[in-house]
Amino acid sequence: QLQLVESGGGLVQPGGSLRLSCAASGFTLDYYAIGWFRQVPGKEREGVSCISSSGVITKYSVTARGRFTISRDSSKNTVYLQMDSLKHDETAVYHCAAVKADGEIAPMQSEAYEYWGQGTQVTVSS
Repeated sequence: QLQLVESGGGLVQPGGSLRLSCAASGFTLDYYAIGWFRQVPGKEREGVSCISSSGVITKYSVTARGRFTISRDSSKNTVYLQMDSLKHDETAVYHCAAVKADGEIAPMQSEAYEYWGQGTQVTVSS
């Protein structure tokens, strides 16, 4: 059974940092592009960052660029999202998602993804 599990969320003060992890079980992430999305109740899901299967291509939303870093570790079958200088309005549930990639793709649209994790809560508050 293909499964994605996010971890690393929690409570952090504005300006603080968190590193989210997206671990896969039942399949290897090497052949998948991975995206990170966040959602607040009542609002649309927002793309934050994505990475191609080889890691050559990375993309960030305008708000995330310069503060967030996406990376992948094949040996751990895990993708990470390092988030620095967090802001209050970035409180949300963060999900990772995977899509099988024949080439170097890194879609920021949630509709492109096949598999989703349950999410991890990130709360930015003083």
